[in-house]
Amino acid sequence: MRFMMLMIPKGYESAGPGTMPDAAAVAAMMKFSESLQKAGVLLALDGLHPPSMGARVSFHGGRPSVVDGPFAEAKEVLGGYWMIQVRSKEEAIAWASRCPASENEVIEIRQVQEFEDFPPDVRKAAAGFPEMQARTGNR
Repeated sequence: MRFMMLMIPKGYESAGPGTMPDAAAVAAMMKFSESLQKAGVLLALDGLHPPSMGARVSFHGGRPSVVDGPFAEAKEVLGGYWMIQVRSKEEAIAWASRCPASENEVIEIRQVQEFEDFPPDVRKAAAGFPEMQARTGNR
């Protein structure tokens, strides 16, 4: 099963462009990420620039509308993620619990929908994307 561990740092929603994390915090996170890698469960990881450097595209009446960040209504935003492949939600929670996160950080764990999770009509609609079908969620 694949899970995303989503890092949600409180206060990041109002961080200015170019805001960078503390080097000591990054070093601690890299040790944690290295432990995921050594265990063979890490598939990908990335940090994200603050929302002040992003944009949102919404679709009112089917038409795209673009708003540049920061986003006044944002209460929580992503700071980064790890994509892991483990045997269960409990194992994903165990890994997230080992993260050297600070008091102002929360990790949300979300299971990735695998191709075989979908009913036949959805699988048929996605048949043109063999990349989706090639992924296996089993470890």
